[in-house]
Amino acid sequence: MAQHTVTLIPGDGIGLETSAAMQRVVEAAGADIVWEVAEAGAACAEKTGTPLPDETIEAVKRNKVAIKGPCTTPVGTGFRSVNVALRKTLDLYVCLRPVLSMPGAGGRYDDVDLVIVRENSEDLYAGVEFEEGSGAASKLIKFCEDEGAGVIRPDSGISIKPISITATQNIVRYAFEYALKHGRKKVTAAHKANIMKYSDGLFLRTAREVAKEYEGRVEFDDRIIDAFCMNMVIDPAQFDVVVFPNLYGDIASDLAAGLVGGLGIAPGANIGKDYAVFEAVHGSAPDIAGQNKANPTAEIMSAAMMLDHLGEAEAAERIGARLVPGALFSSDTFYDESNPNATLQKLGVLAVEMEAAALYLNAARAGKQALALCTISDNPFTGEGLSAKERQESFREMMEIALEIAL
Repeated sequence: MAQHTVTLIPGDGIGLETSAAMQRVVEAAGADIVWEVAEAGAACAEKTGTPLPDETIEAVKRNKVAIKGPCTTPVGTGFRSVNVALRKTLDLYVCLRPVLSMPGAGGRYDDVDLVIVRENSEDLYAGVEFEEGSGAASKLIKFCEDEGAGVIRPDSGISIKPISITATQNIVRYAFEYALKHGRKKVTAAHKANIMKYSDGLFLRTAREVAKEYEGRVEFDDRIIDAFCMNMVIDPAQFDVVVFPNLYGDIASDLAAGLVGGLGIAPGANIGKDYAVFEAVHGSAPDIAGQNKANPTAEIMSAAMMLDHLGEAEAAERIGARLVPGALFSSDTFYDESNPNATLQKLGVLAVEMEAAALYLNAARAGKQALALCTISDNPFTGEGLSAKERQESFREMMEIALEIAL
């Protein structure tokens, strides 16, 4: 296994905790990663005067690959998003967001398996804006009126929505190539071409032209964005790979995450021709930072995507094994003739054991932290069970893991 140097940007808030957890998991997966830590975000801005120092950009360029925790972005004022700045500076034109059901994660469906491919470089996120009352805004308002493009109220702030053939070809072609590589059957293009004829209309026409190159290998269809959102909520299983302009992809990817349990389990990546930045897509949650409450799953799964990108497929597969959050029920139900197991299953209980409740109770009374590690010995629904030898071997492995964590 080759050694890789990766730029690690912990970010703000809970990012310090989720990044630390991610590092431990990557190490346990057997990947040989050297971490070069760099700063970005609100805390960095307070410390250095900029949310994204040149040193951080250079570290990403030097190592080609980075992974970051969440960075706080002020709403309505202050500096622009660190994520947007990274995408523009490094030309990370692809935002890749796999959306996968995880049993027990609180999702509305158990069969969601789709991939959102979002164009990252243009659309309303290009940052071409004119402040209300500015001379530039006034000139643009007059220009639109003189050209017969429409009347804009004089007290308007204005954002420009550029959609190019070049960027659309790149993102749609990436979506098709991703589908081929990962055995996906269909690419859907989402748009609003029925209203925005010259921007979304161009996106749709270009997507259809690119789709012809893959005819017979990958299916293609298109959906108007509002209809797509409704249909995804009703029946997400009908979608496979979906490609979007920037703004729609941003909204739809979070909507899709809500179907499977939320942003806490949603991984993401921003990819260009030369560089790739993987990230947890949730916020920095400063209200719970430092309290050991943050869910690191999104950043851990982003690390699995990163390892796959680096060619470390085995390590990525170890991490990518589905995590199944759920309840552990402490009870002597094994000796309960009413057999409540089916009821517990409906309530999302994943396992039943007899000692963990006492462990946590005594730890709480003593002011100590506690962790219960359990091995599975029997499946009451199928009648399967481990032999005495298998139980002993799994118990030994569990003790070794527990001691390693404690040390």
